[in-house]
Amino acid sequence: MTLEDDAREYHRRIPPGKVEIATTKPTNTQRDLSLAYSPGVATPCRDIAENPEQAYRNTVKGNLVGVVSNGSAVLGLGDIGAQASKPVMEGKGVLFKRFADIDVFDIELDLDDPDTFTQAVAAMEPTFGGINLEDIKAPECFEIESDLSERMDIPVFHDDQHGTAIISGAALQNAADIVGKNLSDLHVTFAGAGAAATATARFYVSLGIPRENITMCDIDGILSEARAEAGDLNEFTEPFACGEDDGELEDAMEGADVFVGLSVGGIVSQEMVRTMADDPIIFAMANPDPEITYEDAKDARDDTVIMATGRSDYPNQVNNVLGFPFIFRGALDVRATEINEEMKLAAADALADLAREDVPDAVVKAYGDEPLQFGPDYLIPKPLDQRVLYEVTPAVARAAIESGAARTERDLDAYREELEARLGKSREMMRVVMNKAQSDPKRVALAEGENEKTIRAASQLVEDGIAEPVLIGRRDHILQKTEELGLDFDPVVVNPREGEWTHYVDYLYEHRQRKGLTRTEANELIRQDSNYFASVMVEMGDADAMLTGLTNHYPSALRPPLQVIGTAENANYAAGVYMLTFRNRVVFCADTTVNLDPDEEVLAEVTKHTAELAKRFNVEPRAALLSYSDFGSVETEGVRKPRNAVNILHDDPDVDFPVDGEMQADTALVEEMLTETYEFAELDGPANVLVFPNLEAGNIGYKVLQRLGGAEAIGPMLVGMDKPVYVLQRGDEVKDIVNLASVAVVDAQE
Repeated sequence: MTLEDDAREYHRRIPPGKVEIATTKPTNTQRDLSLAYSPGVATPCRDIAENPEQAYRNTVKGNLVGVVSNGSAVLGLGDIGAQASKPVMEGKGVLFKRFADIDVFDIELDLDDPDTFTQAVAAMEPTFGGINLEDIKAPECFEIESDLSERMDIPVFHDDQHGTAIISGAALQNAADIVGKNLSDLHVTFAGAGAAATATARFYVSLGIPRENITMCDIDGILSEARAEAGDLNEFTEPFACGEDDGELEDAMEGADVFVGLSVGGIVSQEMVRTMADDPIIFAMANPDPEITYEDAKDARDDTVIMATGRSDYPNQVNNVLGFPFIFRGALDVRATEINEEMKLAAADALADLAREDVPDAVVKAYGDEPLQFGPDYLIPKPLDQRVLYEVTPAVARAAIESGAARTERDLDAYREELEARLGKSREMMRVVMNKAQSDPKRVALAEGENEKTIRAASQLVEDGIAEPVLIGRRDHILQKTEELGLDFDPVVVNPREGEWTHYVDYLYEHRQRKGLTRTEANELIRQDSNYFASVMVEMGDADAMLTGLTNHYPSALRPPLQVIGTAENANYAAGVYMLTFRNRVVFCADTTVNLDPDEEVLAEVTKHTAELAKRFNVEPRAALLSYSDFGSVETEGVRKPRNAVNILHDDPDVDFPVDGEMQADTALVEEMLTETYEFAELDGPANVLVFPNLEAGNIGYKVLQRLGGAEAIGPMLVGMDKPVYVLQRGDEVKDIVNLASVAVVDAQE
């Protein structure tokens, strides 16, 4: 099938289109409906009539943006009319929701007259918290945005103008830095003089590029003073008229440091690129075909050519989705009256800064596992980089507050965490742990210190103040990788192969000599096996916790710490626990990695360890021991084990959390099934600690929940050890290492 066929099938699939309206409150009972509509709805209506500000508390207004267009300049399709533009406007709504959790009504107005259009949009102010103008032709779009900004007391933003300006502005800052040029010295040539081009040129002036250094061309050539005097330019393009002489685009490009294309494809030749200044910056952003192809621009000369386009199949895609969702998110959350220049500059600066950070593995995978590292081919973050939400949005909110555009103040540190929580329950839960870790960072031994992911995780742990990582491995090897990765931190490295480690050898030998270990073998293990080295390091107090397992099978990674560190004084067994986070629920699953066929004593102990782990995440545990039977409905040896484990727990005076079983999984998780059928049950709500009867069930169960239930899994977290030891799964990402290191630090604190 062609792209056109795929697109038709995508949009026509039942239900047609891309959006729907969903309710956010219960509507299951008569009382629910009476609260949602008549008679209960009268109360919030009266509240708003008395105080209009109550609209932000009683309705969706504060999170609702109107995407408004008349279809007069739709993508590369031109003036196709209001109704034909609706798929694009629906798509814009999808992006708002997907990237910033903002709700959208798309409004297509069949109005060509700017004044009539402005009146219609202004009349909708009671409905929306902000207005995103879209696909309106120039020069009418300038007048419409300006008039609406003056008339409306909510943010108005024409994305076609400012989105490209902000994103390309971020890319320009980084590109100039890479080639060693100052913004104030750059000479910039524009191809195109429409809405996006003029807005981008104005924004570049705000960034620090002198207006006189900007040359703009349209289809008739250079915008010159002679053309301005002849009345050939409008009030928006006239400020960029330069010099008295007319000329063509090729004349304007000669000696230019930067080319910005916002016109049509194929109008720039390799010869024109060769006439530019040293190490030129080329932003050829016409879609779908750029003014010059990526390959032709790169091949045109031998020096550095930094290239950006509007296409996703080449590096440095200038994509407006990096801007508008997060700009509106920040503006809405501080109740801004406008989106001003300070807010736009803040967004560009934050994007530029984020591009210099280490890129998460999930982003790299989403873009074909190609390396992504700050440089000529990576100037701005990728659209699927979730960090944009909680890095760019707070910057916009801060700028709104500091510039006086905000009507409400926010604690920006707390706001950043609130935004991160929007990305999923796991983010919210891990933030609790990370905040605890940051209050008292501990020394964490990373056994696989030469691994690239481990080094990147160590850098992040240091930058975020979560832990004091110790990389175990060859120092020269680790420092070389650190430099290759472009990481700006000085790692703490311990090399078992160098230095005097006799006291470690002595300890291991004394600890394991009656387990068949000779002194020669102890020396080899300390020098050659980083898991044994890290285990002794923790046991002797030179580190507070350890992480391993990224490059080893789980059993082989777990064996050294079990032999050296062992279980806690009050514990006979270790267990593996996964925390599964759903949209509005958190569940801890045990045992998923360690005990093959536990008896009732092991099940009881695992339950206690898992409940204590839940408390570290500020979760009050409610534990269910699972089986295929509900409270004696089946009588076999298999179901007696969890039943007996519950009896042990009920008799334990140290158990201070509700626990019951044996019960089926749905009984444990569905409150109505539990309370209505088994009113005698100890649980006062759905279980959030699920203890499986054996390792096979636990491992299968958590993976089914994760994959089919759409949960995010954090773990495995090892409980019951005498000191904090965490064993990663092979193939875990940097964020998994950081997450478990955070848990290890909190474990060490306690």
